Amino acid sequence: MSTATFGTGRILKLVGLLVLFFGLWFTPVPQGLTLEAWHLFAVFASAIVSVVLNVFPLFTSSLLACAIVVLTNTLTPAKAYGAFANAIVLLVVTAFLVSQSVVKSGLGKRISLYVVSLFGKSTLGLAYSIFITDTLIAPGFPSNTARGGVLFPVILALANNSGSTPEDENKRRFGGYLMFCGMSSLAITSALWFTATSGNPVGASLAAEQGLKIDFGSWLLASCVPCLLVIGLLPLLLYRLFPPGITATPDAPARARQELRTMGPMSRHEWITAITFIVMITGWVLAAPYKLNLTAIALAGLATLMITGVLTLHDMHEQGGTLVTFVWLAVLFGMSGQLNEMGFMGYVGERLAVGLEGLAWPMAYVALLVIYVLLHFGFVSQNAQVLALLGVFLDVGVKSGVPTHLMAFALLFASSYFSVITPQGGSQNIIFVASGYLKQGELYRLGLLTTFFATVVFLVVGTPWILWVAG
Repeated sequence: MSTATFGTGRILKLVGLLVLFFGLWFTPVPQGLTLEAWHLFAVFASAIVSVVLNVFPLFTSSLLACAIVVLTNTLTPAKAYGAFANAIVLLVVTAFLVSQSVVKSGLGKRISLYVVSLFGKSTLGLAYSIFITDTLIAPGFPSNTARGGVLFPVILALANNSGSTPEDENKRRFGGYLMFCGMSSLAITSALWFTATSGNPVGASLAAEQGLKIDFGSWLLASCVPCLLVIGLLPLLLYRLFPPGITATPDAPARARQELRTMGPMSRHEWITAITFIVMITGWVLAAPYKLNLTAIALAGLATLMITGVLTLHDMHEQGGTLVTFVWLAVLFGMSGQLNEMGFMGYVGERLAVGLEGLAWPMAYVALLVIYVLLHFGFVSQNAQVLALLGVFLDVGVKSGVPTHLMAFALLFASSYFSVITPQGGSQNIIFVASGYLKQGELYRLGLLTTFFATVVFLVVGTPWILWVAG
């Protein structure tokens, strides 16, 4: 292994990780926990920390964790591998494969260009077109990273066509403003739609352990008011916080219409993709009242796209990241579930509850949500934090008297909108950060302010709304 891939800094992090793991492993088991539960925590915590410190990728950490818990008899093979057949895990992976048809067919690009042709006469209008585009396509994309792949080329083209480049300091801020709008849009639309990111159904399954059943419709009902308010105000807020310099783009709608004319009418594959997604989304909305299985709907959609030739086996083979996602998600999802079954989550919840003793439930609710959001400074993966902390924080909130539905939805929505708090707070950020339009200091400042704004909106507006509609 070369020094570039495993240099001194990473070796020191690895040593620190090993110290953490063995320190936890050989620490006397706290009273109230079994040896197996404590050892599973040691493995699970070390896997998460290795990702936070960038010692190993999430996939590698998951493989090591799975091997260790089985070889040390911490978990039986059946329990360690059980989540590979979990319906939520299968839904995430299947829906991710389905989403590739939007990119391949050209439907995603067409939607983007159409929205720009309507709203693109000014910089602020372009910003709103980014948010509107993302809002429209998000329910069909269980991956905000995949949506970023649709938005980014359009945003980059808009910046370049307006003469904005990272090297030109006078015009850089125009592209930087649009790039950060793309990042923040992916964060907030992921909170709006149940199917907009893989962490949402995973978090919902954790909420189900508290007796709260969340489906596509109930999620949208709870999220729509605070999310749409943020979507409506955030482009304007960012416009004030980070003035783009260029304020008018009168030629953008014409360029978009020209490119639409060049694309011609919708192709057969675009029509098939659009109809398939409409049917799938309708099925997800009607899943609860008609007792339809979400995973089966996604599988039917994938089969339809493959039968009609929109997607091929070759396309599946090219999506190597899908298998990676399936493996690490199944491993960590399974381990998190076992921690809960062994009583570890309840034990941690009790310790946290002691610190919140005496607080009225509204104070406990605010404290838990703010702490949960701020802890994302240490995570490079939204899903990792959901798996590691959401169940614990939800349990503490419920035991502190916070209504279950309020605490659950607040944590679930935060698990999306906090992704811009740091440049590395979500994998979808990376492509925008790598464009060079935003400096590190600007990214952290805008990320912190955007996350603060979203948190305030969800506390002040989202709290009474959720209590009213989901109670």
